[in-house]
Amino acid sequence: MKTNYNNIREREEAAQTLLAAYRQGDQNAFMSLYDMYAEMLLNYGLCITSDKELVKDCVQDVFIKLISKSQDLQVTKVTSYLLISLRNRLLDEFRRKNYMTETAVEDIRISTTVEDVENSYILDESSLNNVRKVQILMDELTPRQRQVFTLYYIEQRKYEDICGIMQMNYHSVRNLVHRGMLKLRAAVAV
Repeated sequence: MKTNYNNIREREEAAQTLLAAYRQGDQNAFMSLYDMYAEMLLNYGLCITSDKELVKDCVQDVFIKLISKSQDLQVTKVTSYLLISLRNRLLDEFRRKNYMTETAVEDIRISTTVEDVENSYILDESSLNNVRKVQILMDELTPRQRQVFTLYYIEQRKYEDICGIMQMNYHSVRNLVHRGMLKLRAAVAV
């Protein structure tokens, strides 16, 4: 059963409660935690790679790791932990499968699906024409700018959270957002 959370803090508090309940043996709490985050993680993973099956496998791996290490983990922010874990898991898979023979990990094209864009707060859900325009504009951004935009505007993450997820410093994240916005404004003006 999906529950809507009005803000990130409510989601985080609910996730902390569910994780604590799971640690006490409540299997249903883990299922609720999975239901709360599976779709978000899938969408985030699809921002890193368009290989949906790989993303699904890596999301499963992240939750398996959470199950196996739940008693030992000292997680203060469940959402950030899951996003970082998924990103690292995907990067490990890229390296393992030699996806990176000619391309650096940072150069992976981040795909933006219609569903991702429609779920964002940037667009009016009812306007498919606007979705197409935004997809074209997002293709103008570098992969890292697209990832920052996804986290900042769609997932509504704070800069500090994005720094941890992308393993970048605060000023670099701010610069990516700023330069990306300048690039989008220039593209719209044309």
